[in-house]
Amino acid sequence: MSWFELTVQHEEERRTARIRVDGALDLSGARDFEDALRRVERDRPRRIVLDLGALEFLDSAGLARILALRVRCRRARRRLDFVGAPPIVHRLFDVAGASGATR
Repeated sequence: MSWFELTVQHEEERRTARIRVDGALDLSGARDFEDALRRVERDRPRRIVLDLGALEFLDSAGLARILALRVRCRRARRRLDFVGAPPIVHRLFDVAGASGATR
């Protein structure tokens, strides 16, 4: 059975939310991941930093949630940065047509 854990830190001064994803982000956790992202977005940070350095597995459901976050951030004129993404995540973004998203 897969698992994932999110750690969220808020930097009030800069209105930045840092979200660290540990473990596997797949179909079994995609809804919980989406709910957690929406809670962070409700605080209206100017910037979201998604740390994928401890991500061990990502399937299409997890990727879809990350890409949806990217769209929502664009619409809200919110900056979204990815840090620590392993090479496979870069490749998945390239395949999904989101080249450069994790760089």
